[in-house]
Amino acid sequence: MSLSAHDIELFEQSRARLEAVAYRLLGSASDAEDMVQDTFLRWQATDRERVEQPAAWLTKVLTNLCLNQLTSARARRESYVGMWLPEPLLAGDRMLGPVDTVEQRESVSLAVLTLMERLSANERAVYVLREAFGYPHGEIAEILDLTESNCQQLYRRAKQHVVAGRSRVQVDEATARTIVEEFIAAANSGETRRLVELLTEDAVSVGDGGGKIPARPTPAIGALAVARLLCGAFRATDLRRQVLGGPAALYAEIVNGEPAVVVVVGDRIVGVLALEVTTEGVAAVRAQANPDKLGRVTRHWSASTPAEPVLDRW
Repeated sequence: MSLSAHDIELFEQSRARLEAVAYRLLGSASDAEDMVQDTFLRWQATDRERVEQPAAWLTKVLTNLCLNQLTSARARRESYVGMWLPEPLLAGDRMLGPVDTVEQRESVSLAVLTLMERLSANERAVYVLREAFGYPHGEIAEILDLTESNCQQLYRRAKQHVVAGRSRVQVDEATARTIVEEFIAAANSGETRRLVELLTEDAVSVGDGGGKIPARPTPAIGALAVARLLCGAFRATDLRRQVLGGPAALYAEIVNGEPAVVVVVGDRIVGVLALEVTTEGVAAVRAQANPDKLGRVTRHWSASTPAEPVLDRW
Protein backbone atom coordinates (compact mmCIF):
# COMPACT_ATOMS: atom_id res chain seq x y z
CA MET A 1 0.00 0.00 0.00
CA SER A 2 1.21 3.49 -0.79
CA LEU A 3 2.04 5.81 2.07
CA SER A 4 0.62 9.29 2.40
CA ALA A 5 2.66 12.16 3.79
CA HIS A 6 0.62 11.84 6.99
CA ASP A 7 1.43 8.12 7.29
CA ILE A 8 5.13 8.82 6.87
CA GLU A 9 4.97 11.60 9.44
CA LEU A 10 3.29 9.29 11.96
CA PHE A 11 6.10 6.81 11.56
CA GLU A 12 8.86 9.43 11.74
CA GLN A 13 7.40 10.76 14.97
CA SER A 14 8.10 7.32 16.50
CA ARG A 15 11.40 6.54 14.77
CA ALA A 16 13.76 7.80 17.51
CA ARG A 17 11.85 5.93 20.22
CA LEU A 18 11.72 2.77 18.11
CA GLU A 19 15.48 2.93 17.52
CA ALA A 20 16.11 3.36 21.24
CA VAL A 21 13.85 0.43 22.18
CA ALA A 22 15.47 -1.81 19.56
CA TYR A 23 19.01 -0.91 20.62
CA ARG A 24 18.34 -1.66 24.27
CA LEU A 25 16.69 -4.94 23.35
CA LEU A 26 19.45 -6.10 21.00
CA GLY A 27 22.65 -4.36 22.13
CA SER A 28 23.43 -3.77 18.47
CA ALA A 29 22.93 -0.48 16.63
CA SER A 30 23.10 -2.13 13.19
CA ASP A 31 20.49 -4.74 14.14
CA ALA A 32 18.34 -2.01 15.69
CA GLU A 33 18.40 -0.04 12.43
CA ASP A 34 17.35 -3.18 10.53
CA MET A 35 14.45 -3.84 12.91
CA VAL A 36 13.18 -0.26 12.58
CA GLN A 37 13.32 -0.57 8.79
CA ASP A 38 11.40 -3.87 8.96
CA THR A 39 8.81 -2.15 11.17
CA PHE A 40 8.45 0.57 8.54
CA LEU A 41 7.82 -2.08 5.88
CA ARG A 42 5.11 -3.64 8.09
CA TRP A 43 3.60 -0.17 8.56
CA GLN A 44 3.60 0.33 4.82
CA ALA A 45 1.89 -3.02 4.19
CA THR A 46 -0.83 -2.82 6.85
CA ASP A 47 -4.32 -1.32 6.59
CA ARG A 48 -3.46 1.82 8.49
CA GLU A 49 -7.06 3.04 8.69
CA ARG A 50 -7.71 0.18 11.13
CA VAL A 51 -4.80 1.20 13.40
CA GLU A 52 -6.31 3.25 16.22
CA GLN A 53 -3.05 4.02 18.05
CA PRO A 54 -0.12 4.12 15.62
CA ALA A 55 2.58 4.57 18.30
CA ALA A 56 1.35 1.55 20.26
CA TRP A 57 0.99 -0.52 17.08
CA LEU A 58 4.52 0.33 15.95
CA THR A 59 5.97 -0.48 19.38
CA LYS A 60 4.25 -3.86 19.42
CA VAL A 61 5.46 -4.76 15.92
CA LEU A 62 9.01 -3.60 16.62
CA THR A 63 9.24 -5.40 19.97
CA ASN A 64 8.10 -8.70 18.50
CA LEU A 65 10.50 -8.36 15.57
CA CYS A 66 13.29 -7.78 18.09
CA LEU A 67 12.27 -10.83 20.12
CA ASN A 68 12.57 -12.96 16.98
CA GLN A 69 15.93 -11.34 16.24
CA LEU A 70 17.15 -12.09 19.76
CA THR A 71 16.51 -15.80 19.20
CA SER A 72 18.58 -15.90 16.03
CA ALA A 73 21.23 -13.57 17.46
CA ARG A 74 21.79 -15.85 20.43
CA ALA A 75 22.22 -18.79 18.09
CA ARG A 76 24.87 -16.82 16.18
CA ARG A 77 26.64 -15.82 19.39
CA GLU A 78 27.19 -19.45 20.28
CA SER A 79 29.75 -19.52 17.47
CA TYR A 80 31.01 -15.96 18.07
CA VAL A 81 34.80 -15.75 18.21
CA GLY A 82 35.95 -14.59 21.64
CA MET A 83 33.98 -12.44 24.07
CA TRP A 84 30.79 -10.67 22.96
CA LEU A 85 30.17 -7.05 23.98
CA PRO A 86 27.39 -4.62 22.98
CA GLU A 87 27.91 -1.99 20.31
CA PRO A 88 29.02 1.30 21.93
CA LEU A 89 27.30 4.64 21.31
CA LEU A 90 28.60 8.15 21.92
CA ALA A 91 26.76 10.57 24.20
CA GLY A 92 24.10 12.45 22.28
CA ASP A 93 23.22 9.58 19.96
CA ARG A 94 19.42 9.45 19.86
CA MET A 95 19.55 5.65 19.84
CA LEU A 96 20.53 5.80 23.53
CA GLY A 97 16.99 6.96 24.22
CA PRO A 98 15.92 8.63 27.45
CA VAL A 99 18.69 9.10 30.03
CA ASP A 100 16.96 11.50 32.41
CA THR A 101 16.79 9.20 35.43
CA VAL A 102 19.34 6.95 37.14
CA GLU A 103 17.34 3.90 36.03
CA GLN A 104 17.33 5.01 32.39
CA ARG A 105 21.06 5.72 32.38
CA GLU A 106 21.80 2.44 34.10
CA SER A 107 19.73 0.39 31.66
CA VAL A 108 21.78 1.59 28.68
CA SER A 109 25.21 1.12 30.27
CA LEU A 110 27.44 -1.48 28.66
CA ALA A 111 27.48 -3.36 31.97
CA VAL A 112 23.70 -3.78 32.04
CA LEU A 113 23.40 -4.42 28.30
CA THR A 114 25.92 -7.23 28.76
CA LEU A 115 24.11 -8.62 31.80
CA MET A 116 20.82 -8.59 29.89
CA GLU A 117 22.25 -11.31 27.65
CA ARG A 118 21.46 -13.67 30.54
CA LEU A 119 17.75 -12.84 30.44
CA SER A 120 15.08 -14.60 28.46
CA ALA A 121 13.70 -12.63 25.51
CA ASN A 122 10.49 -11.76 27.39
CA GLU A 123 12.39 -10.77 30.54
CA ARG A 124 14.56 -8.46 28.49
CA ALA A 125 11.57 -6.89 26.74
CA VAL A 126 9.67 -6.30 29.97
CA TYR A 127 12.75 -4.83 31.66
CA VAL A 128 13.52 -2.43 28.80
CA LEU A 129 9.94 -1.25 28.28
CA ARG A 130 9.36 -0.75 32.00
CA GLU A 131 12.74 0.48 33.25
CA ALA A 132 13.81 2.69 30.34
CA PHE A 133 10.52 3.85 28.86
CA GLY A 134 8.12 3.67 31.79
CA TYR A 135 5.44 1.57 30.11
CA PRO A 136 2.74 0.37 32.55
CA HIS A 137 2.62 -3.39 32.98
CA GLY A 138 -0.83 -3.42 31.39
CA GLU A 139 0.52 -1.96 28.14
CA ILE A 140 3.54 -4.26 28.20
CA ALA A 141 1.19 -7.21 28.58
CA GLU A 142 -0.67 -6.14 25.44
CA ILE A 143 2.58 -5.70 23.50
CA LEU A 144 3.88 -9.16 24.46
CA ASP A 145 0.51 -10.97 24.57
CA LEU A 146 1.04 -11.91 28.20
CA THR A 147 -0.94 -11.38 31.38
CA GLU A 148 -0.19 -8.34 33.51
CA SER A 149 0.77 -10.51 36.50
CA ASN A 150 3.17 -12.48 34.30
CA CYS A 151 4.82 -9.24 33.18
CA GLN A 152 5.24 -8.15 36.79
CA GLN A 153 6.92 -11.46 37.62
CA LEU A 154 9.22 -11.20 34.59
CA TYR A 155 10.18 -7.65 35.60
CA ARG A 156 11.05 -8.65 39.18
CA ARG A 157 13.13 -11.57 37.90
CA ALA A 158 14.96 -9.39 35.39
CA LYS A 159 15.74 -6.76 38.03
CA GLN A 160 17.34 -9.40 40.23
CA HIS A 161 19.67 -10.43 37.40
CA VAL A 162 20.83 -6.95 36.37
CA VAL A 163 20.83 -5.05 39.65
CA ALA A 164 24.09 -3.14 40.08
CA GLY A 165 26.36 -4.35 42.85
CA ARG A 166 28.12 -0.98 43.18
CA SER A 167 27.15 2.64 42.95
CA ARG A 168 28.34 3.98 39.59
CA VAL A 169 29.65 7.50 39.25
CA GLN A 170 27.64 9.83 37.02
CA VAL A 171 30.00 11.80 34.80
CA ASP A 172 29.94 14.96 32.73
CA GLU A 173 32.42 15.83 29.96
CA ALA A 174 34.96 17.43 32.32
CA THR A 175 34.86 14.53 34.78
CA ALA A 176 35.11 11.98 31.98
CA ARG A 177 38.19 13.70 30.56
CA THR A 178 39.90 13.80 33.96
CA ILE A 179 39.24 10.10 34.53
CA VAL A 180 40.47 9.16 31.05
CA GLU A 181 43.59 11.33 31.41
CA GLU A 182 44.51 9.61 34.68
CA PHE A 183 43.80 6.20 33.19
CA ILE A 184 45.91 6.79 30.06
CA ALA A 185 48.77 8.31 32.05
CA ALA A 186 48.86 5.28 34.36
CA ALA A 187 48.63 2.71 31.54
CA ASN A 188 51.21 4.53 29.42
CA SER A 189 53.68 4.84 32.32
CA GLY A 190 54.48 1.14 32.21
CA GLU A 191 54.14 1.00 36.01
CA THR A 192 51.43 -1.49 36.90
CA ARG A 193 51.27 -0.06 40.42
CA ARG A 194 49.93 3.27 39.12
CA LEU A 195 47.14 1.53 37.25
CA VAL A 196 46.33 -0.84 40.10
CA GLU A 197 45.68 2.21 42.30
CA LEU A 198 42.92 3.33 39.92
CA LEU A 199 41.22 -0.08 39.80
CA THR A 200 39.00 -1.91 42.24
CA GLU A 201 40.50 -5.06 43.71
CA ASP A 202 38.17 -7.27 41.66
CA ALA A 203 38.37 -5.24 38.44
CA VAL A 204 37.66 -7.01 35.16
CA SER A 205 38.86 -6.37 31.60
CA VAL A 206 36.94 -7.78 28.62
CA GLY A 207 37.77 -7.33 24.94
CA ASP A 208 35.65 -7.96 21.83
CA GLY A 209 37.55 -8.30 18.56
CA GLY A 210 34.95 -10.45 16.83
CA GLY A 211 37.70 -12.69 15.45
CA LYS A 212 38.89 -9.80 13.28
CA ILE A 213 41.10 -7.96 15.77
CA PRO A 214 43.27 -9.85 18.30
CA ALA A 215 41.60 -9.89 21.71
CA ARG A 216 42.03 -11.94 24.85
CA PRO A 217 39.54 -14.86 24.66
CA THR A 218 38.72 -14.74 28.38
CA PRO A 219 38.36 -11.85 30.85
CA ALA A 220 41.32 -10.62 32.88
CA ILE A 221 40.19 -10.66 36.52
CA GLY A 222 41.71 -8.76 39.41
CA ALA A 223 43.43 -5.38 39.56
CA LEU A 224 46.93 -6.73 39.01
CA ALA A 225 45.95 -8.93 36.05
CA VAL A 226 44.07 -6.06 34.41
CA ALA A 227 46.93 -3.62 35.00
CA ARG A 228 49.49 -6.01 33.53
CA LEU A 229 47.32 -6.62 30.46
CA LEU A 230 46.77 -2.92 29.77
CA CYS A 231 50.32 -1.82 30.48
CA GLY A 232 51.53 -4.57 28.18
CA ALA A 233 49.21 -3.37 25.41
CA PHE A 234 50.52 0.17 25.78
CA ARG A 235 54.14 -1.04 25.55
CA ALA A 236 53.61 -3.20 22.43
CA THR A 237 54.00 -0.25 20.05
CA ASP A 238 54.98 -2.07 16.85
CA LEU A 239 52.42 -4.86 17.19
CA ARG A 240 49.68 -2.42 18.16
CA ARG A 241 50.29 -0.15 15.18
CA GLN A 242 50.44 -3.13 12.85
CA VAL A 243 47.01 -4.25 14.07
CA LEU A 244 45.48 -0.76 14.07
CA GLY A 245 46.97 0.30 10.74
CA GLY A 246 49.09 3.17 12.04
CA PRO A 247 49.66 5.48 15.00
CA ALA A 248 46.48 6.37 16.85
CA ALA A 249 45.17 9.36 18.78
CA LEU A 250 43.40 8.76 22.08
CA TYR A 251 40.37 10.89 22.97
CA ALA A 252 38.23 11.18 26.08
CA GLU A 253 34.50 10.73 25.44
CA ILE A 254 31.36 9.52 27.17
CA VAL A 255 30.08 6.22 25.80
CA ASN A 256 26.81 4.71 27.04
CA GLY A 257 27.01 7.03 30.02
CA GLU A 258 30.56 6.02 30.99
CA PRO A 259 33.99 7.64 30.51
CA ALA A 260 35.74 6.06 27.54
CA VAL A 261 39.03 6.07 25.68
CA VAL A 262 38.23 6.43 21.97
CA VAL A 263 41.04 5.19 19.72
CA VAL A 264 41.17 6.97 16.35
CA VAL A 265 43.37 6.21 13.34
CA GLY A 266 42.93 8.78 10.57
CA ASP A 267 39.19 9.38 10.44
CA ARG A 268 38.20 5.95 11.82
CA ILE A 269 37.41 4.84 15.33
CA VAL A 270 39.26 1.56 15.70
CA GLY A 271 38.55 0.93 19.35
CA VAL A 272 36.54 2.06 22.38
CA LEU A 273 37.59 1.32 25.96
CA ALA A 274 34.64 2.04 28.23
CA LEU A 275 35.49 2.49 31.90
CA GLU A 276 32.93 1.42 34.47
CA VAL A 277 33.67 3.88 37.25
CA THR A 278 32.31 3.25 40.73
CA THR A 279 32.82 5.07 44.01
CA GLU A 280 35.59 2.54 44.73
CA GLY A 281 37.47 2.96 41.44
CA VAL A 282 37.39 1.55 37.91
CA ALA A 283 35.56 -1.77 38.22
CA ALA A 284 35.64 -2.83 34.57
CA VAL A 285 37.29 -2.02 31.27
CA ARG A 286 35.24 -3.09 28.24
CA ALA A 287 37.18 -2.81 24.99
CA GLN A 288 35.27 -2.92 21.72
CA ALA A 289 37.52 -3.39 18.67
CA ASN A 290 35.30 -5.42 16.34
CA PRO A 291 35.08 -3.18 13.23
CA ASP A 292 31.54 -4.45 12.57
CA LYS A 293 30.45 -2.76 15.80
CA LEU A 294 32.15 0.59 15.26
CA GLY A 295 30.29 1.88 12.20
CA ARG A 296 27.65 4.03 13.88
CA VAL A 297 30.01 5.41 16.51
CA THR A 298 32.45 6.40 13.73
CA ARG A 299 29.70 8.14 11.74
CA HIS A 300 28.62 10.04 14.83
CA TRP A 301 32.24 10.91 15.58
CA SER A 302 32.84 12.19 12.04
CA ALA A 303 29.84 14.52 12.35
CA SER A 304 31.02 15.99 15.68
CA THR A 305 33.75 18.40 16.69
CA PRO A 306 35.88 16.50 19.23
CA ALA A 307 38.06 18.14 21.84
CA GLU A 308 41.84 17.85 21.67
CA PRO A 309 43.15 14.28 22.10
CA VAL A 310 44.47 13.20 25.46
CA LEU A 311 47.35 11.50 23.63
CA ASP A 312 47.93 12.55 20.02
CA ARG A 313 50.33 9.77 19.02
CA TRP A 314 49.89 6.34 20.58
